[in-house]
Amino acid sequence: MRASIFIRIPLAALCFVPCAAPIRAQDASKLIHQHIAAIGGSKALSRIETFVFEGVAIRGSDHKSGTFTIETKHPNRFYEEFLFDDHPEILAYNGKSAWRQNSSGELATLLGPEAIQLEFAAELHDGGLLRIKKDKVGAAFAGHAQIRGRDALQIELTAPSGLKRELFFDPGTHFLVRESALMPGGIEQIDYANYLPEAGINIARTLIVTRGTETYEINATRVAINSTVGERVFDFPVKSQVKLPDLKKLAEQIDANQKALDKLKENYTGTRDEEETEYDKSGRASKIEKKRFSFFYLNGEEISTLVAKDGKALGDSEQQKENEGTRKRIEQVQKSQAKKEEKEAKRKEEGKEDEDDDPGIETFLRAAQFVNPRRERFRGQDVLVFDFEPNPEYKPRKMEEKLIQKLAGVVWVDEHALQVVRLEAHFLSDMRFGGGLLANLQKGSNFVFEQAYLNNEVWLPTYVEAHIGARFLLVKGIKVNVVTRYSDYRRFNVETLSTIGKPTLPAEPAHKQP
Repeated sequence: MRASIFIRIPLAALCFVPCAAPIRAQDASKLIHQHIAAIGGSKALSRIETFVFEGVAIRGSDHKSGTFTIETKHPNRFYEEFLFDDHPEILAYNGKSAWRQNSSGELATLLGPEAIQLEFAAELHDGGLLRIKKDKVGAAFAGHAQIRGRDALQIELTAPSGLKRELFFDPGTHFLVRESALMPGGIEQIDYANYLPEAGINIARTLIVTRGTETYEINATRVAINSTVGERVFDFPVKSQVKLPDLKKLAEQIDANQKALDKLKENYTGTRDEEETEYDKSGRASKIEKKRFSFFYLNGEEISTLVAKDGKALGDSEQQKENEGTRKRIEQVQKSQAKKEEKEAKRKEEGKEDEDDDPGIETFLRAAQFVNPRRERFRGQDVLVFDFEPNPEYKPRKMEEKLIQKLAGVVWVDEHALQVVRLEAHFLSDMRFGGGLLANLQKGSNFVFEQAYLNNEVWLPTYVEAHIGARFLLVKGIKVNVVTRYSDYRRFNVETLSTIGKPTLPAEPAHKQP
C-alpha cells in the first residue's frame, strides 16, 4: 500500500552542472533561462516522459521511519504517497481530477482551490520550468532570501488560476534549494540537497520537508527516468469505483428534468456578485474589479442589470442607462424566442425534426467518454462522481462538439434529483475561433460551475469560477480570473414586469463556495 503527504520534486530540482557566474540582472525570465541551461538544457529535460522517486522518510517529531514514493508521467499525471505504521496518505492527479486518500483510508475528490493547486503542481513537476511561458504561468523576481544561512534568489510563479509558488535558487549554481507553496493541507516548504546523476541529469536525493509543525527528512533509495509507469497508477483505486448507470438514459432524464425546471427558474430573481482579476505577464494582479447585478431568467436566458461597482451603487443617470439596456435585452430575447418558435413550427409542418443548437447533455455524451466512476458525499448529499475526457473515436462537426472534445474534468451528479450539482473542466488544447483570427481560448483555461436545490422547488446556480487565458485578433492577450457568486434568490414572475426600477443593494452573500 502506498501513501503520501504532498511532496513535490519538480524538474526544477534536477541539476546538471553549476553555472560559471551568478546572475546579476534581477529578472525572473533570465534566472529561469540560466537555471534550465545549468541543469542540462531544455533538450535533455524535454525527453523526460516518466519520473520515479522512492525513499526512506524520517519523521522529526518521533524519529519514526516510513516510506515515500512519487511517480509522474507526461504531460500532467502525478502520484505521491507517504506511509507510516501502515497508515497511508495519497495525493494524485490523473489529468482530469485530483483525489486524496487520508490515513483512515477515506477517499475523496478534491474540490476548487485544492484541486487546482494539485493540478498546477502536477504540470510544473512534469514540465519543470520549460513550459511556464506556454502554459501562461507568470514569473516575477521577488528579491533575495537567506536559505539555511546562504543567500538565494527568489522568484514567484503565478498559475493562470492565480495560485502562487515560490522558488529559491543558489545565485552561484542556479540549483533549486527551496520551494514553498500553499497546498492541500497547508503551507509546505521543501529544501533540496545532495544532487547525484541519473541518466545524465543530476537529481536532488535529499529533501527536508516542513509541513505545519512537522518536519520530514527523505533520502532516496531509487530514482528512475523514463521507466514504465502505467496510467492506472494515477486513477482512483479500482476497489473504490462503482458501475456507471446507463448514461444515455440518465442524460435523457436529466435533460427532460432541466427543461421542466427552466420554467420554474423564471419565477425567481436574485443577486450576482462578480469579481474579476486581470494579471500582467509576470503573473501579478494588475486590475481588480467588483460588480453587482440583479437578474432574472427569461426563456432560459439570464437577464442582468448592473447595480453597483466596487461596492458603490450606481448613480441615477448610470442606473437609468443600465435599465434601458436591460429593456433592450428583454426585447432581443423575446424576438429571438418568437423566431425560434416560428422556425420550429415550420419544420414540424414539413415533418422535420426540431433543431437544437445548444451544447446539451446529448452532445456531451457523444463527444466525451467517462471514466473512474465513484460515489461520494457532496454538501451532505450522496452523489455519483466521474471523470470525463475527449472521445477519440468521435469526429466533431459542430462548434459545440469541437469545444467539448477539448475538455477534460470531473462531474458530480445527484441521481435522485437528476441534476448536475458541480462541474469542473479545463481545456486540453487551444480553442480557436475564426481560425484563430478572431480569438484563441488558450490551453489550461478552466472553469467551475455549481448549483443547489433552493426553496424545496428549483435548482439554481450558486457559484461559477473561470480562469481564462485568451488572445483576440492575434494581438491582445489577456489572463483573467472571474469568480461569480449567486445569492438572495426571491420568487418573481417575469410576466408581471412592466417597469424596471432601481434595484436595492442586498447584503453581501454569507455562503461562499470554494
